Amino acid sequence: MFILIAGPHRSGTADDPEKIAANVRFMETHALPIFHMGHIPVLGEWFALPLVHLAGSKAIGDDAFNEIFHPIAERLLEKCDAVLRVGGTSQGADMMVEIARKRGLKVYYTLDEIPSI
Repeated sequence: MFILIAGPHRSGTADDPEKIAANVRFMETHALPIFHMGHIPVLGEWFALPLVHLAGSKAIGDDAFNEIFHPIAERLLEKCDAVLRVGGTSQGADMMVEIARKRGLKVYYTLDEIPSI
C-alpha cells in the first residue's frame, strides 16, 4: 500500500522551526517500519516543503505556503491506499483522515494495525 503518514506539523509549535522539525522527524519515525512491512510510506511534507520554497514562501502560513502545503497532501491522497494518523492534535492531519475516509481509504492509528505483506 501507499500510506500517507499524517500528524501535527505546526500544531503546538507557535511556528518554532525546531519544534516543527521535531514534528516532522516524529512522523518520519514511522516511515521505515512501514517500508519494512512491504509498503510505501509518504509524508506530504516531503513533497510540499521543497515546492513551498520554490514558490518563494518567506514564512509559514504565507500565501505561497498555503497555496501548496495542504493541497499537495490532498493530491497525494488521490494516489494513496491508506493513512496512518500519528501524534497529537492537528487540524491538517484530521482533515487528511476525513478526506481519506470519504474516499474509502483505510485509516490506521498505530503501526500494529498495518498488515505486513
